[in-house]
Amino acid sequence: MSAFSLLVLIFIAALLAGTSAVLWSYFKSDMTAVRARLAGNSETVQTAFGTVEYAESGQGRPVLVIHGSGGGFDQALEMAGQLASFGYRLVAPSRFGYLRSDFPDHASPELQADAFAALLDKLNLQRVMVLGGSAGALSAMQFAIRHPDCCQALVLLVPAAFAPDRKPNESAAEGPIATALVHLVLRSDFIFWLGITIIPGTMTKMLLATEPSVIEAAGAEEKTRARRILRHILPVSDRAEGLLLDTRTAGAPPRYDLERITCPVLAVSANDDLYGTAAAAAYTAAQVPNGRLVLYPTGGHLLAGNSEDVWREIASFLGRF
Repeated sequence: MSAFSLLVLIFIAALLAGTSAVLWSYFKSDMTAVRARLAGNSETVQTAFGTVEYAESGQGRPVLVIHGSGGGFDQALEMAGQLASFGYRLVAPSRFGYLRSDFPDHASPELQADAFAALLDKLNLQRVMVLGGSAGALSAMQFAIRHPDCCQALVLLVPAAFAPDRKPNESAAEGPIATALVHLVLRSDFIFWLGITIIPGTMTKMLLATEPSVIEAAGAEEKTRARRILRHILPVSDRAEGLLLDTRTAGAPPRYDLERITCPVLAVSANDDLYGTAAAAAYTAAQVPNGRLVLYPTGGHLLAGNSEDVWREIASFLGRF
């Protein structure tokens, strides 16, 4: 090897090392801010299902808000925060394996529904309205089935639930390579951070099941919301067990006994949701005894561009009970 070639290699190595050091510094700074955002903003209770973390917002009639994949109490409050301004008390637990909630043996949507009932008992809440988003819709539906006396009304927002014509594991992450990549990303804060920093559009499509062009067309506010949702999946390592459970349950869920859901149900989705929840929303609304469907032509899994109308619909629906 010539002296010139050696110098080139040394220069490239130094450049890569310097770039890595800068990236690592930015990552550590961001993670400090991420953990500061979560600190002190939730409570925990001990139940037969282990530790259950939760947070509350607002005053008024209680609504149990169940977050989707990549969430926790923080995502739930961000997702449904507008409801508090309509006069509701939001109770937002972290599901099994998310943040400070335990991950019990044989975790499932059914067991999760029972853990919600235990939490409500600790809070002396006998009857609540329930809102479940995305993968959280499964345990919301099970709560309505298993604890009907506690469930006054049920809202299913982009529900990752069963429908006869919904493809198993439908998402933007198609193929074994993409699936393996998702699993790798979900176990590493640094890799996840790199992904949302360097290729935010790809991460939005794969994890938030919304075409970047749809978000772009919806305007600056929706672009900011999408970036915030991605960023607030961090620390992904503290949510990995819950996320991986969601891939097993929400990817190809069985049909539930929808006929046993006796409370009124509102199902909301968009036709271009890459997770295929439009089919699930339509099927569920048609199968329950008292269902209503709101389906938007566009918006993706984030319902981008429809937020104001979505929360008006939900507040109007809950206001009937």
